Amino acid sequence: MLKSPPGNHGIKVLLVDDQQIVAEAIRRMLESEDDIEFHYCSDPAQALLRAKELSPTVILQDLVMPDIDGLLLLKFYRANEATRDIPIIVLSSQEEPVTKAKAFGLGASDYLVKLPNRVELIARIRHHSSGYIHLLERNEAFEALRESQRELAEDLAQAERYVTSLLPEKLNSDRLITDWMFIPSSKLGGDSFGYHWLDDQNFACYLLDVCGHGVKSALMSVSAMNVLRAQSLAGCDFRDASQVLSALNNAFLMEKHNEMYFTIWYGVYNTDTRELNYSGAGHPPAILLSGDGASPRKCLQLESQGPMTGVVEDMPYDGQRVDVAPGSLLYLYSDGICELHKPDGSMWPFGEFVEAISAPPPPGESAIERIHSVGRDVQGGAPFVDDFSILEIKFV
Repeated sequence: MLKSPPGNHGIKVLLVDDQQIVAEAIRRMLESEDDIEFHYCSDPAQALLRAKELSPTVILQDLVMPDIDGLLLLKFYRANEATRDIPIIVLSSQEEPVTKAKAFGLGASDYLVKLPNRVELIARIRHHSSGYIHLLERNEAFEALRESQRELAEDLAQAERYVTSLLPEKLNSDRLITDWMFIPSSKLGGDSFGYHWLDDQNFACYLLDVCGHGVKSALMSVSAMNVLRAQSLAGCDFRDASQVLSALNNAFLMEKHNEMYFTIWYGVYNTDTRELNYSGAGHPPAILLSGDGASPRKCLQLESQGPMTGVVEDMPYDGQRVDVAPGSLLYLYSDGICELHKPDGSMWPFGEFVEAISAPPPPGESAIERIHSVGRDVQGGAPFVDDFSILEIKFV
């Protein structure tokens, strides 16, 4: 008889009984039921192997057989992973309550005295098979969900590796020194950042954060970052921060990008004039710590004046300028660093974040490592729920 295909859980009966006459009687009871597939095993020593091969939805099991006792077989079924959940209907000539109690104690699902009434036998076969089929379907759904989660996790891991591979090398020159830390969240947010020389005097730096989490946010983040790296916004002077944000806004309109948007802080530092030209689109303010650290540093918050990108076409963005003293430090970061919840559920005040980022690090620890450590402490040691992205630029 043909087996049911995988995933098609039709009713499949395996009778284990050494008496051929009983097997023939059961076969005749079931032969008119087109949806019930009947199999027979006359050798109890082969019963477990046959059950593993056939994967029946119910086993009809005799108790009194040569060589192997039916009660012992019940133990074997329940001890084997492939058969432990299959319903077992004991089909025996023994009617003693003690025998029935032993059978149920060893894992029998039901007990019928043979030969049973045909209608009752079919009803019980259908009842137990239905419950087992539902169990199989539930397990398959859970496994499909686990597989989907594994695939999603791998997609996120690949996207994380790709985003990380695009992050810039750290610089240590006579004009600029950079440091950064990027720790993606478990769901992968939309953070990315970068910097590069536009020409011999102008150095561009930026950090952006796409709404949402997952691969689609990461891909949009990478797309925006590649546009900035390639300077591929037509007619845009990338030395002018306000022009860059206006051009990005039109290039990434929400209506053309699945209603997604991003915030960004973009700045250009001129090494000759020591002037930083910057603009922001709905992003947390950059922090500029002036001076060389010999005296208390002055802390400036370089605010984002414009709205997030992509909301309104042809939105103008204002540019701001600030002089940068030798030894000053500039910090760009995402809201995953400053918008933290304390263990009691309250929000970490932004002023305390500014104090933390302004404080000198302890010996042997970089400023970025200290900021990460403070953030973990604020959350009571809990991991960051959003991407942790921070960029430090020291102006020599």
